[in-house]
Amino acid sequence: MERVKQFKTYGEQVELLRQRGMRVNDPQHAETLLARLNYYRLSGYWYPMRRFSQDDGTARDEFVEGASFDLVVALYEFDEQLRHSVFIELDRVELAIRTKLGHELGRLDPLIYLDPQRLSARARQRNKDGRSVHEVWMRKYLSSLKASKEDFVAHHKSKYGGTLPIWAAVEIMDWGMLSYLYGMSPNIVRKQVSEPCGLTGPQLESWLKSLNILRNYAAHHARMFNRVYDIKPKLNNDVRLAPVAEGMNRLFGQLSLIQYLHRQLGLSPADRLPKLFHTYPHNPIVPFSRTGAPDNWREVSLWRV
Repeated sequence: MERVKQFKTYGEQVELLRQRGMRVNDPQHAETLLARLNYYRLSGYWYPMRRFSQDDGTARDEFVEGASFDLVVALYEFDEQLRHSVFIELDRVELAIRTKLGHELGRLDPLIYLDPQRLSARARQRNKDGRSVHEVWMRKYLSSLKASKEDFVAHHKSKYGGTLPIWAAVEIMDWGMLSYLYGMSPNIVRKQVSEPCGLTGPQLESWLKSLNILRNYAAHHARMFNRVYDIKPKLNNDVRLAPVAEGMNRLFGQLSLIQYLHRQLGLSPADRLPKLFHTYPHNPIVPFSRTGAPDNWREVSLWRV
């Protein structure tokens, strides 16, 4: 067994793809793209073009007929636009939740987030090393506060000693911190934030976890379109979600959460993602159904534009 794979130049990488049956119309351009995008980043897009063993289903070092580097690039570029669009759409969702959560917590006490006794019992639960959920969260919050260069943070440091009211504090929290803060919030606050979304507190919390993963994929340039998503959010009984309920482990189901929240909260016309889906590079090898979308996805109410 080799200790590590042998180094290959970009030209050798192109030749390897050709030997395995991939059509490369412009080898020089393919080398340029491999130098810019990385062989293993693109491999996620040509993986479904490989032949698979009928015995055990393992991928073989051979491509199916019709596999081409041009198609690989088209799928990558579609996914690149998808990441950009998801990031934009989730930014609006995050801002809405951030604002509502800060407002409702502030209604109870501007500094409620600093006192685990004022939050739910979950804030006081302890992990294996003996620290409470709130302690772990506070460490991240204080680190974020220390690193912040925002003018309003400097203002509060000079005038109030650096203690931010919750409606200001939420502005320096990332999505993960917001999700945990929501989970630690008193039930009345969780309800006030989740009700406009048409969800219960536990349902919204599960959605925030799912959407956080989507956001991380979008932010870190990870492949999105042909992936299985492990976290399945808890759905409500809204008829608009019924057509996607069985496919929440695929991209289409996960993105339907964004479509739902944009329409439920009036964040946008919710047409950015549907319009992007119309640009998918249709082909018989990696069909659009790999996203988990049904054949009639254009007629699904959340996706109709």
